Amino acid sequence: MVKYILKRLGMAFVTVWLVATLTFFLMNLVPGGPFLSEKAVSPKAMKALEAKYGLDKPLFEQYLTYIGDAVHGDFGDSLKQRGRTVSKIISTKFPVSARLGGMAVLVAFCIGVPLGCISALNRGKIGDNIIIVIATCGIAVPSFVICTMLMYVFGVRLGWLPTLGLSTWKHYIMPVIALAFYPTAYITRLMRSSMLDVLGQDYMRTAKAKGLNQFVSLFKHALRNAILPIVTYMGPLLAYTVTGSFIVEKIFTIPGLGSEFIGSITNRDYTVIMGTTIFLATLMVFMNVVVDIVYKLVDPRIKLK
Repeated sequence: MVKYILKRLGMAFVTVWLVATLTFFLMNLVPGGPFLSEKAVSPKAMKALEAKYGLDKPLFEQYLTYIGDAVHGDFGDSLKQRGRTVSKIISTKFPVSARLGGMAVLVAFCIGVPLGCISALNRGKIGDNIIIVIATCGIAVPSFVICTMLMYVFGVRLGWLPTLGLSTWKHYIMPVIALAFYPTAYITRLMRSSMLDVLGQDYMRTAKAKGLNQFVSLFKHALRNAILPIVTYMGPLLAYTVTGSFIVEKIFTIPGLGSEFIGSITNRDYTVIMGTTIFLATLMVFMNVVVDIVYKLVDPRIKLK
């Protein structure tokens, strides 16, 4: 187990390094710069700004300097938000996205797993067909469409829920629903498929033939094996919902890391782009490692090599 974990951590480090390297060079290949939008900036002032932030040095030297600082946890200062470091921006904005994403994951798991089980147990019946239609719509409809519908119906027409910010608990309802809609639908379909496969196994037919209680056979035997694909999906899902709610945060004007990342791309804030990309990549890779370990705990038959 220890050898496997060390191997996965080594691969994770290489993956994050590759993401950081590709992002750095691709970002600098894009025409333009962070100071071109500044008003009335003379060539002398432009050179002074580039010298201050080290942008006047050769590209490869900039890369080595940045990677060396990033290894020590220093992502530099924001080029557009004067006086703020990238680490400070991430530490301030990430908890907002984490809270919103965590709620969305909890909702998706608590709704998707039962719906998938119900759909599998009622295969071919009207309940199964209704759940499949809803799950298909949830996968096919983009999140910004869900956001717009929720805002129009519950925010504008009915006036039940606020549409901007995260001041009270009511502000969380629509963003969480919009963010959880797709993963709920995906988990439902994944759980249904996995449960149908498990229910067709020999040991489930044997349990039924022996007269084992349906509730016990379902939750003690079937669910534990059927939920393994959900465990695999939960790692990337958690990282995605926690850090990838860019559109939802933008539509509902939520001051999270997603809106900050979009703003940094628009403003060509190189250090913020790099810092958030490395942070998100690290989180994604780390969650995949955790899922691999949890997989072993859920199913002892799995051998880690």
